[in-house]
Amino acid sequence: MSTGSENNLIAFLVLFIAAAGLVGMFVALSKFLGPRRPNAIKDLPFECGNVVEADNERRPYPIKYYLVAILFIVFDIETAFLYPWAVGFKNLGAVAFVSMMVFLAILLVGLYYAVKKRVFDWR
Repeated sequence: MSTGSENNLIAFLVLFIAAAGLVGMFVALSKFLGPRRPNAIKDLPFECGNVVEADNERRPYPIKYYLVAILFIVFDIETAFLYPWAVGFKNLGAVAFVSMMVFLAILLVGLYYAVKKRVFDWR
């Protein structure tokens, strides 16, 4: 008689084989059914519809881009922590409420700092 862990392993293997088969099938179909008309214009590198010029290839991004990206990640993670806390709010008690208020206060201090450093100004 098989155990639950053996059933889980078999289900995982079936899923893995099915996913690998689908990936292989899609790659093969794109190879056989895809267009076969290479063109010099189509082979040019482009980014967002703009042709990349040789002198601009290695131009660094402005630091504002990275700052906004980091702030987005921080506040995205904050939202990921806030949703489970809000769902279980009634069962958590006062200690969880105070802990979340401290967490939000720290994030607000960080947001205030970012605004004062003019991170969100695009000029």
